[in-house]
Amino acid sequence: MDIQLLEDEKIDDLQYKGLKIIQKNKAFRFGLDAVLLANFVDVKKGSSVIDLGTGTGIISILLAGKTEASSIVGLEIQEDIAEMASRSVKMNCLEDRVKIVCGDIKESVSLFGASSFDVVVTNPPYMNRGGGIINLSDTKAISRHEILCTLEDVIKAASKLLVPGGQFAMVHRPDRLVDIIWLMRNYSIEPKYIRFVHPSPYKKPNLILIKGSRQGRPQLKMMDPLYVYDENGNYSKEINEIYCRGQ
Repeated sequence: MDIQLLEDEKIDDLQYKGLKIIQKNKAFRFGLDAVLLANFVDVKKGSSVIDLGTGTGIISILLAGKTEASSIVGLEIQEDIAEMASRSVKMNCLEDRVKIVCGDIKESVSLFGASSFDVVVTNPPYMNRGGGIINLSDTKAISRHEILCTLEDVIKAASKLLVPGGQFAMVHRPDRLVDIIWLMRNYSIEPKYIRFVHPSPYKKPNLILIKGSRQGRPQLKMMDPLYVYDENGNYSKEINEIYCRGQ
């Protein structure tokens, strides 16, 4: 399928079931965290899923390839990024299952209705805005800093969008773990699983994967750590399996 590329755009191969994605060279580009989250979340056959802050659409597109979800919505506030993500969906012929919507996470319940999704997944901005000078129109800054939405905005919206018993899954930084657990419980999402992601053995984690259940019973399980590289500096066996690489 012929897809028009705009200035500074390129097509990247996701190396999974022939899926591809359009990205801007000078804008925020997806990383390992998005791939890990798409592999971490549990999506049952026929589920309805929403990806809050979808960006390039990477998680929505990967979930369409990895799961049998009946419908996946990617919500993105930046109009140009949402339009680019829509072209990626079309390029992969996923229009029947994936829809990109331009809108604000804080208005998501008004857009879609309460208790309208089985699964909410998100790779939100990691950094507090703080006191530094930030270009509010910079797509990289918007993707990395809590400029247009906060961690609380994301978790609050997720709680309202989920059906009772629905799953919330997120990737974030370990230094926000206390905030994450407190906010999840405050908005009736019970943390169920946590997994720390380490660059390599003996190095401290730099990512966390966490999932919980709306109105779930208290029981938190710590999963085995995930190492990106092994002791020899090669990708670990599990990372190669996630990326479907031959051994």
